[in-house]
Amino acid sequence: MPVAIITGASKGLGRALAEALAGRGWDLVLDARGAQALAAAAEVVSAHGTRVSALPGDVTDAAHRTELVATARRLGGVDLLVHNASALGAEPLVRLEELSLEGLRRALEVNLVAGLGLVQEALPLLRASRAGTVVAVSSDAAAEAYETWGGYGASKAALDQLVAVLAVEEPGLRVWAVDPGDMATDLYAAAVPDDREPRPEPMAVVPGFLRLLDERPPSGRYGAAALLDGAR
Repeated sequence: MPVAIITGASKGLGRALAEALAGRGWDLVLDARGAQALAAAAEVVSAHGTRVSALPGDVTDAAHRTELVATARRLGGVDLLVHNASALGAEPLVRLEELSLEGLRRALEVNLVAGLGLVQEALPLLRASRAGTVVAVSSDAAAEAYETWGGYGASKAALDQLVAVLAVEEPGLRVWAVDPGDMATDLYAAAVPDDREPRPEPMAVVPGFLRLLDERPPSGRYGAAALLDGAR
């Protein structure tokens, strides 16, 4: 069975992707900071009959990243690495004049530095896979200038550039930055708590991610709208 590591998998998009991949027979290594929520997610996901290892921890912790990859190795390797864990830098979001430097550092550590650290840890197994793939969950804020989204957007823009370079350096892998669009997630609610506009549930964008895995287009940056249009 193919093996995937998914960070930030206790809820939102990470959990939705885990459920979809388990339904396709993938074995999974799941990460999140909240142990209780992660255990609940893993119980649901494992009902599909695949092997699911849930490891609570912080992706900024090098020892935790090593544990994630070691667990995947015991399951058979790493065919897919999804870096979905994210930090906003401030909750709710604030203008740059108010953004604490510590908050910006946290966003960069989670969204960027930890992503590279996990890729470095998993790279030998990704190279050994017949279909080694890295998915970095990006954001529209990485490409557009939205008020109060500066710190988060900067960290995601840097992540986009990092994975673009990785794609050049590792032509044997597929490396995709994917902007899923606005979703009804706890992250978005924390970012803009006063925004009551309806947004799609994370499961609604999962077919776009599955399309990438099925069709394996060239490495690059992809948006949810285009992926979903092609998946229908």
